[in-house]
Amino acid sequence: MPELTVGDVVAERTVHLTRESLVRYAGASGDFNPIHYRDDVATSVGLPGVLAHGMLTMGLAVGTIAEWLGDAGRILEYGVRFTRPVVVDPETGADVSVSAKIGQLDDDTARVDLTVKHADTTVLGKAQVRVRLA
Repeated sequence: MPELTVGDVVAERTVHLTRESLVRYAGASGDFNPIHYRDDVATSVGLPGVLAHGMLTMGLAVGTIAEWLGDAGRILEYGVRFTRPVVVDPETGADVSVSAKIGQLDDDTARVDLTVKHADTTVLGKAQVRVRLA
């Protein structure tokens, strides 16, 4: 692994979610809450529309650093705060962008800070991953 310094961007990507993505995730996770696939239910409980699963958003965010790490087993800790929903439009879907930046370095670990956005709005706050470097 190359020499790292605080502030280095180590990975970036954008993931396009569709309603089909949500159905597939619901099947894999067992989370069939209708706010993730029915507009009428989502709006009836005060939501702006069908939302991506929080755990889906969290998972795709941390997945951004998997290739950089070379081994997902090097992830020691991961935590986020869900700050805003990802509304998935039935026609255009939703793009979620992730940027991973070195926030802190220790002898053999690093804290990677993830910036996770949808439509220029941060959707995960305090998204931090502690990884083993060697």
